Amino acid sequence: MLKFDFVYLLEQIPKLVPYLDITFLVLILTLFFGTILGFILAAWKLGIRPILSKLAYAFTTAMRCTPSIVLLFLVYYGLPALASIFAFDLNDLSKLFFVVTAFSLSFGNVMSEIIRSSYLAVEKGQYEAAVSVGLTRFDAFRRIILPQAAVVALPNIINSILTLLKEGSLAYTIGLIDVMGKANLLIAMNYEAHALETLLALSFIYWSISIIIEKANELLEQRLSKGRTFVKTV
Repeated sequence: MLKFDFVYLLEQIPKLVPYLDITFLVLILTLFFGTILGFILAAWKLGIRPILSKLAYAFTTAMRCTPSIVLLFLVYYGLPALASIFAFDLNDLSKLFFVVTAFSLSFGNVMSEIIRSSYLAVEKGQYEAAVSVGLTRFDAFRRIILPQAAVVALPNIINSILTLLKEGSLAYTIGLIDVMGKANLLIAMNYEAHALETLLALSFIYWSISIIIEKANELLEQRLSKGRTFVKTV
């Protein structure tokens, strides 16, 4: 049995770090497209059109019941098959496209619930009072509702981002070489020798990123909450 080699572990970190650019690219693109989808779904859920509301809630139920890795394979194999019916060939698209599409659907679903619940958590009497003193509906939402909803939503958003960061490691299962994919390649190249050291090196990288995100969240939360009080109307 091979002994644990701490020096080997340290040697793997510089080999893995360059592949963080793909990991961050997946994360940033998913945050962008998933947030847009989340706002659309939240608007449908909060809107007055029952058909759109039912569609949004049906989408939420479907996403909740589908494991991330299953969703990834459904998108990877299902989209090209569906496109072929309409004479479109998606087989030559980058694997990044399928990864971002799958995780954007999942993250958009989560964001829709965060946005919806945060919006409902703010006392609506404040909005009505702002409009009654002369603010436009848009300004009342921007200056009264949105800042308070952002404070409520921020912890859940950060938790969702951390979850997304970890779930993004599944991208290697369809051949996208990010930091997780590179770690698996290093293990395979060494015939699974020192696999523990390589995986621990990978864990240290994920832990470091997660700690940075959490610290940034604390600073942002303090900034958003500074000098702000939440008063419920009677």
